Amino acid sequence: MNSSTYQQLRIFHAIARTGSISEAARTLGMTTPSASQALKLLEQKMDMPLFWRNTRRVVLTDAGQRLLSQTGSLMEQLEHSFDALISEEHTPAGLVKITLSRFAYRLIIQPYLAEFNQRYPHICLDISVYDGTLDLVQAGYDLGIRFGDKIDENMVARQLLPSFQEGLYVSKNYLQQYGEPQRDNLHQHRLIGYRFITTGQILPLILEQGGESVSVEMPTPIICNDIDTIADGVRAGLGIGRLFTPIHQQLPDKNDFIPVLTDYWRNYPPVYLYYPQASQKIKRVAAVIEFLVGKMVN
Repeated sequence: MNSSTYQQLRIFHAIARTGSISEAARTLGMTTPSASQALKLLEQKMDMPLFWRNTRRVVLTDAGQRLLSQTGSLMEQLEHSFDALISEEHTPAGLVKITLSRFAYRLIIQPYLAEFNQRYPHICLDISVYDGTLDLVQAGYDLGIRFGDKIDENMVARQLLPSFQEGLYVSKNYLQQYGEPQRDNLHQHRLIGYRFITTGQILPLILEQGGESVSVEMPTPIICNDIDTIADGVRAGLGIGRLFTPIHQQLPDKNDFIPVLTDYWRNYPPVYLYYPQASQKIKRVAAVIEFLVGKMVN
């Protein structure tokens, strides 16, 4: 069926529905002569009259009745499909792939998942929690969330979080057993180890003061690559745990985490949402960008 036949059938159905060529033309936003001419062309194409006409109204012939019944569901499906496509063009819909670290998920995505889904029910977020750094385009992601110093300069970057510190915490039980950690007695203490997911290397304790960083090797009774496991290790009194201060503030038992070595906490750069320039032109991606920036900046 070509476009002219489809248009003629639309007019035919409108005339059958309204019982009037002029009324059908009005509902379709066209002139009465144009609607009348389209009906005439359809009748010529089928080589049979579809309506009996009089001065007051038009009535379906038997052939017209058969055409109406045989094409009714088809036209309804086509109209529904066109309406759906038009709606999608104005309503963000589809898959948006985003990669981010676990702490970024906890601070930026997790608190607003339900609200985002309610606002954009036709967008599916494909969330990859990965602490390593990757090439956004090569890996096939629309958006990424990382520290500002890890972002390629060719990307568009929007700040979501200000700079913050990596806190060092122990439990009361740990203090009772080992005493308070000091800069000069760390060899007597224990550290909850963190292993980089990309290199497999274990991160030593890094102390920062006066713009200088010092690495300290310590005994590690447990090694992990997950902030929840680090928090569990602190609760169990296994050693000094490293947690970003915003993550610590989210813990329901944060008061049980005792800060230590506060003069040596590391400073981290702001966290950014980043993406290729072209991504913001895609409605569903733009919707995610504006939602996250609006939540975190405001």
